[in-house]
Formats: sequence, C-alpha cells, structure tokens
Amino acid sequence: MGTIADKKIMDTVASKFQMEGEVTELVPFGNGHINDTFRITCGLPAGGEKKYILQKMNNSIFKNPEELMENVMNVTSFLRKKIIAAGGDPDRETLNVIPAKDGRNYLNNGEECWRMYIFIEGATCYDEVKTPEDFYNSAVSFGNFQRMLADYPAETLHETIKNFHNTVSRFADFKKAVEEDVCGRAKEVQEEIKFIMEREADAHIICDALEEKRIPLRVTHNDTKLNNIMIDDKTGKGLCVIDLDTVMPGSALYDFGDSIRFGASTGAEDEPDLSLVSVNLELFDIYTKGFLEGCGGSLTEEEIKLFPAGAKVITFEQGMRFLTDYLQGDTYYKIHRPGHNLDRSRTQLKLVADMEKKWDEMEKIVEKYSKNA
Repeated sequence: MGTIADKKIMDTVASKFQMEGEVTELVPFGNGHINDTFRITCGLPAGGEKKYILQKMNNSIFKNPEELMENVMNVTSFLRKKIIAAGGDPDRETLNVIPAKDGRNYLNNGEECWRMYIFIEGATCYDEVKTPEDFYNSAVSFGNFQRMLADYPAETLHETIKNFHNTVSRFADFKKAVEEDVCGRAKEVQEEIKFIMEREADAHIICDALEEKRIPLRVTHNDTKLNNIMIDDKTGKGLCVIDLDTVMPGSALYDFGDSIRFGASTGAEDEPDLSLVSVNLELFDIYTKGFLEGCGGSLTEEEIKLFPAGAKVITFEQGMRFLTDYLQGDTYYKIHRPGHNLDRSRTQLKLVADMEKKWDEMEKIVEKYSKNA
C-alpha cells in the first residue's frame, strides 16, 4: 500500500476522474515550474496497477482552459491515429487524456482547473542535455512531432498565449518599455538598447515570411526543451513529446530556433560572465541533422534555408523580452537576485552577436543537411 500525500486533492479532485481501480498512492511528481503535477497509482481488481498523471493547470498564464484543452484533445487525437497507422503504441507515444466523470476533458471545480493523463511507463524526462546524443534525440523527436502534424490544419488551433512569438509585437513592447522607463533603468543599459534597436529588421523576418506565405503556418510546440520529451528507458530514444499547453499555430522555425537558443549555448541562460557564452557549432550541427531527419521531408526549402534566421530571431526575441521585463521592474519573470533579468538579456544578446560572427558556418551546416531533407 502506497501513501496518499494529499487527502484533500484525492477527495475533491482525483476522485472526479474516470480512473480504473482503487487509488493506493498520490504523490507530487516532476520538476515543472508552471503546473502542479501528481502521480497517482491505482490497484486493479484483477491484480496489477495502473498509473495516472494529475495536473493543476496554471490559470494565471493560461486564461482559457477550455481552448487549451480543445487544442490538446484535437492534437493528441490526430497523433493517435497517425501512430496507430504506423504500427506504434498510442498509449506511450502521445498523451492520452482521461475524462472527468461529468464527461468533460478537464475538471473545473470553480476555483481551479485540473486534467488527467495516462502515465507513460518505462520512460523518463531529463532536465538537462548531458551528451550530444541527448540533444540529437530531442531534435529527432521534435522533428517527428512536426512531421506527424504537417497536414494538421494549424489555423484551427487556439492561441493559448496571444502573440507568443510575434517578434514585431515584442519589439513594439520593448520600444514602449524604453520610452516609458518606469523604473529609471534605461540610462544604465544604453548599449543593450542600441544593440536591439539596430536589429529591428530581424523582428520582421519570420513574421513577414508567414504573412507573405513564403513559409507555411504549422502546428508548433513552442517549448522545445529536452525535459518536454519522454525518453524510452530501454532504447534511449525520444518516445513522446509532452507539455502541449503552448501548442499553437506558428512556424517550424520557432521550435528549431528555441532549441538552438537554449540547447546549443555554451553558457547558462543567466550566466553573468559573457566570455563563457557562445553558440556551440557542433551542437548546432547535431540538432540540425536530427531535426531534419525527424521532419522526414515535410519542410519546404525556404523553411530549411531560414534555420539560421530562426535561431537568431528567437534568441533575439528572448533577449528583448528579458530586457523589457528588466525595464518594467521585473514583473513577469521570477528573479533570484538584483539584475537577474539583465544578466539573462545579456546572454541572449551575446548569443545573437556570436551567431552573426558564425553566420557563414551556420548556413553551410544547414546546406549540408538540406541536400538529403
């Protein structure tokens, strides 16, 4: 017999879902920063057990749970059909929502919104890239996610966070923060402000390509970190892409770019010593190779050609967002020390500058793999 860590959650939340068997254990699970997550174990009448994941959705970030869960249901149902057609295991290779007893796909108890998934057995999430192979496997997984959803009607998805990767809008927010200078901090970051202002054209690259239909609108994950992939314990390969809260219409360049921004940097996101921060071209090479392999020919020539721009634009956007928050008094991102958002911004801008220096090499790497894409 396991333990019930929180009887209140058991009685008022978990018991409202269509689980099999009797609950023997309910414990906190994972290291997520957005949602509160628990693992539930149920003993089955015929013997054995079944596990579930229970999550409280963060309603301060995601204002419309109805639309969010509609996205999740539609995308996972679509993926499930693709996985079955390919002879895969739909219970392990995509998320499976357990409905509430009232028939809805999530529980709204008036104050909080909760959802439940089948727990994926024999797989683990890793919080950081420890080997180049980890990064490669994550690239294949996110590329595969793109491939399977290539014919999904992306325009039918809801925007769970408005203008999330609209860099033109983000640039306008940044300019407004500089002009208003509510905390009187602009005078100390003139160099960073100048760096961003000189690159206004970069904010338009992906937005304009989408608007002019030079690249297609696609289903994008928008949080392509390693810890959003379940890795199979036996094979070491990516098994299932999780955390679908930010699945929205967008560009494949968003997902590629965010992976490079976070995973191919030689320094931490908030590294104060900028001499330690650069783009690791070996990791850029490995991710490009894996992502294109996973995409399996589903991307257009123009999209692939824009890979370096995707990396630069998303890194530039994040640098803007950190500096915007710093100028506005650190109201969005949690900080752990004075100037934390400024350090974060500077690392991103250093990466942008380093990408510009290595631009020709990045383009050659993309060209090398695009021939077989």
